[in-house]
Amino acid sequence: MIGVAAPAALLHAAPGVGVRLVGVAVVVAVMVSYVLFRDWERFGPLLLRHPALLAADTLIGSLLLVSAGPDTTLAYVGVCTPLLAGLLYSWRGAACFASLQALILFVVHLTLKADRSAPVAEALLLPGLCVVAGALGSTLRGLMLRFGAATEALTAVRARLAAAEAVSAERARLAREMHDSVAKTLYGVALAADGLAATAAAPAPDPARIREQAELVSRSARRAATESRELLMDLRREQPERTTPSRPSKPFWSELADCVRDFASRTTLHVTCACPDPPATLPPLPAAPARALLAVATEALENAHRHADATRVDVRLRVDGTLLRLTIYDDGRGLPPGTTLEQLRTRGHFGLLGMVERAAQAGARIRIGRGTHPRGTEVRVELPLRAPES
Repeated sequence: MIGVAAPAALLHAAPGVGVRLVGVAVVVAVMVSYVLFRDWERFGPLLLRHPALLAADTLIGSLLLVSAGPDTTLAYVGVCTPLLAGLLYSWRGAACFASLQALILFVVHLTLKADRSAPVAEALLLPGLCVVAGALGSTLRGLMLRFGAATEALTAVRARLAAAEAVSAERARLAREMHDSVAKTLYGVALAADGLAATAAAPAPDPARIREQAELVSRSARRAATESRELLMDLRREQPERTTPSRPSKPFWSELADCVRDFASRTTLHVTCACPDPPATLPPLPAAPARALLAVATEALENAHRHADATRVDVRLRVDGTLLRLTIYDDGRGLPPGTTLEQLRTRGHFGLLGMVERAAQAGARIRIGRGTHPRGTEVRVELPLRAPES
């Protein structure tokens, strides 16, 4: 707008010194406006600390306004000055600059049109717009400050929610780890101790049997201590554990077979494990999903042994299209009708809840129920497989 009005200002200026002054004013006004527009983040705080800079800009604009006249676009540039003052200096600055700019516009209008019969409304139009622009700038400043405060409050709330969610997720993870490691081991210690007590209370106790059961209690207690130490080390660890390439991990199907063999060796259940033949056709799994599926399988086996009164457990692993399907079925009494995770949580049973959470973390879908069987419990986990890279 200053550039558009510059020719009119130069044409109406007095020859000689007047034209030079107006030309300098045009150059200064255009450059100052351009610099403020381009580097507002740098010069905005300077303008906030020194209102005299805006006053100097107003005086330079008034020099151009006197030369160009109140009918050019420079008059509307002057109206923008109270608007900017309201945004920068609140209502006090808006009132000062609106009064200053309105006085300048009014004086210029009366001076340049003194020989014309201009109505009073025309002389008061632009000064009135200055007052309105100052009030609008002050109002916008208040709205912007409120919006900024609301944004900061929302950011703080989001940060607190994120921290609370992180704490909740870590608590859930530790609960799962303790349930799947320390709690189960301690339960095994209790069973072994009960067996030792029963053997020792027999009329003719067998020393070899007592020694064997005592060793089992000792091994289980050491295992519980080791698992507790690992949990504490995990809590103290500042950085995630880095895998070393010198110790490659076993394939998932091999770890699952080892888990099933260990379960069958320490229980009286008949356990079968069916994998694709040959197992090499199974795609490799990342470490995190493999650990989650292995934990789900271990929990399902333990539930069949401890709670289901089962006589047989079938474990099947196969690839169905783009899904890796893991199924653990036992012929026990099954879950009571209408059982929900919330009911199990309130009763202190967290095994199924941990299975669901682990499956969700691995990006898998889990189903727990009878399935197509007339009785028992079937745990089916379906993990989407990534397409092989070409």
